[in-house]
Amino acid sequence: MRNFSKPLIGIFSAAAGAAAILLLSHFTLWGKDPAPTIQVDTTPINRAGQSPASYAPVVKKAAPSVVNIYSTTIVHMRQRYWNPFYNDPFFRQFFGDQFGPGGSREITRREESLGSGVIISPDGYVLTANHVVEGADKIRVNVAGDEKKYIAKIVGTDPSTDVAVLKIDAKNLPAITLGDSSQLEVGDVVLAVGNPFGVGQTVTMGIISGLGRSGFNFGGDTAHPQYQDFIQTDAAINPGNSGGALVDAEGRLIGINTFIISSTYGNEGIGFAIPINLARQVMEQLIHGGKVTRGYLGITLEDLTPGLAESFNLPAQSGALVGDVLPRTPAEKAGIQSGDVIIEFNGKKVADPHSLQLMVSECSPGTEVQVKVVRNGHTQSLTVKLAELPEEIVQNDNNRNNNSVNSTPDALDGVTVSELDQQTRQELGIPNNVQGALVTEVDPDSNSAEAGLQRGDVIIEINHHPVDDAQAAVKLCTQAKGDRILLKVWRHSGDFSGTTYLSVSNIQKQ
Repeated sequence: MRNFSKPLIGIFSAAAGAAAILLLSHFTLWGKDPAPTIQVDTTPINRAGQSPASYAPVVKKAAPSVVNIYSTTIVHMRQRYWNPFYNDPFFRQFFGDQFGPGGSREITRREESLGSGVIISPDGYVLTANHVVEGADKIRVNVAGDEKKYIAKIVGTDPSTDVAVLKIDAKNLPAITLGDSSQLEVGDVVLAVGNPFGVGQTVTMGIISGLGRSGFNFGGDTAHPQYQDFIQTDAAINPGNSGGALVDAEGRLIGINTFIISSTYGNEGIGFAIPINLARQVMEQLIHGGKVTRGYLGITLEDLTPGLAESFNLPAQSGALVGDVLPRTPAEKAGIQSGDVIIEFNGKKVADPHSLQLMVSECSPGTEVQVKVVRNGHTQSLTVKLAELPEEIVQNDNNRNNNSVNSTPDALDGVTVSELDQQTRQELGIPNNVQGALVTEVDPDSNSAEAGLQRGDVIIEINHHPVDDAQAAVKLCTQAKGDRILLKVWRHSGDFSGTTYLSVSNIQKQ
């Protein structure tokens, strides 16, 4: 079982081993085969009817489509050893130094993992979670009611959503019917079907506890979905369930079970599934092209805190605040600017940066979309032609070194700033095009610290006015009126380098 940096637990395996890099050369990549026949039923569920006395008919409909997946990983490692006879003169008289004082030898071991999957076409396409098969050298699939274990080939994988598609050589399989996850509501009854702990196919029941869950940090784990729109359920999900089916009360597939939050590494009623609409979109691209392409805007985004929403004069705390606009990107060409708040994308309301990221990713490169932004209190509509998301984004990781002096702005009590000279730029990795005042000290008990201002930040705007140097920062802070001060700062922190907005309370602490 894999542990995440937070108590997030991948649930694919009852006996998970060390992570390995997936070598696609081990498998045949599909993508040129005829499109599989997939059954889809988007009829809304009947929420006005009475609950049935038994869900056995639903289970009989859906359970035959859920398979067990056995992943085998061959791990090669070197084991060091010590020669106990090396210092024995009698031994060395006959064998000399050929065995040496010690050394190492390669040992190989097999690691078995257990997960689940769902048959989505009669000709053998199987949908599962990427982390169920990631790093595997051999994958076998066991179909319910069939003692034979089929060797599976990987059609394609997408770690960014934790989706994978397999293919087995079989016909007339019991394919599940896909539902429409966009019609789900909190409180809908759902069933989770899988093989937890290897005990055999198991069905558990619960309700949908939440929709659109995102923002999970998977740390350094090999499964790292960046595009998150999870269904939350209290249906019991345990190790071995991952990749299995989450079905509605009609037996239609509405999600792929993927992970749980737990302090005990077992079910505590907080499980998550990939919505079938997202999984289906990824699956179709993998089947038809072997990879997933996504739209690309070329901006960095920030959450709108209540303070930022107030500072930007927004009527509600919804939308995505644009931090940086990258040069020569669709966003720059369309006229999107740093400080814009994107409230609508392609006709859909934007709740937060995660929802916008998902909307953009679901669009094909080359698509023209309408983007509605709030700029300086006024709403504008812009047309953007999306590009393709680059496969690699180069990130700089420079070390910080703060040697600060002097001025303390009155309005930003507890903050010390200094000038940006060339030596400081080189030491801190600050680009020459960044102009402003370097933050050298922040009182941890100050309003600025509470807002997130840090040593090493460069204040480049105060209340939308550009900051040329430390003296300008002091002057602008002294002149600042109102209950809040809006700062635009340039920051380098870990993998992030760019601008961000902070809303600082201008009410002095007592």
